[in-house]
Amino acid sequence: MVYKVFPGLSHDTAKLTHLILHAIAIVLGAVGIYCAFKFHNESGIANLYSLHSWLGIGAISLYGIQWIFGFVTFFFPGAAPDVRRGALPWHALFGLFVYVLTLATAELGFLEKMTFLQSSGLDKYGPEALLVNFTALVVVLFGAAVVVAAVAPAAKVEEPEGYAPIPVIG
Repeated sequence: MVYKVFPGLSHDTAKLTHLILHAIAIVLGAVGIYCAFKFHNESGIANLYSLHSWLGIGAISLYGIQWIFGFVTFFFPGAAPDVRRGALPWHALFGLFVYVLTLATAELGFLEKMTFLQSSGLDKYGPEALLVNFTALVVVLFGAAVVVAAVAPAAKVEEPEGYAPIPVIG
């Protein structure tokens, strides 16, 4: 998305930004999984018993593989140009697949949380239930918007006569 959101960036700057943002996301995902295991262990809750947890482990693992593949193929040491050209569409498609998998994992997490809350006596139409459901709905809508933006062709906007964009310093 960096390439579409900031089309004025040089290719190398966009590539480095893409790499760094995804590295941060991997670290945050690993911290999240650590916290989930820590919470479960301290609370006496079993680990890896739900589809949410299985997909979560799968998603972070595939995300890590995708990042390593991208790093080695497109950044350092970098594959030959013809290999990069052939790998790029697959890298983008697999990245989109992993993103959709993370959305599904998040939605399963919301469903799991609602199930726990309702089994402990939460009102089905209470404020907590509505908050969880609306948050899940926002995640679905945002996720769909990102997928549409990722697959949509980049718009070529013609500039009006006499207009020049502010140059991006980089």
